[in-house]
Amino acid sequence: MTTATESVKLYWLYTIISLVATLAFLYFSPEWFWVVLPFLTTYFVKAMRWM
Repeated sequence: MTTATESVKLYWLYTIISLVATLAFLYFSPEWFWVVLPFLTTYFVKAMRWM
């Protein structure tokens, strides 16, 4: 079994960008903020190495 060592810095960057985008959508267009949620949750899970 091989273990892959990958840096999660990029995933954390994507998580922060997605968080900012989610908050912007929540502020400017609350009915559409859910569109960005899959990106936020996916990159958070990948940054935590849960997936």
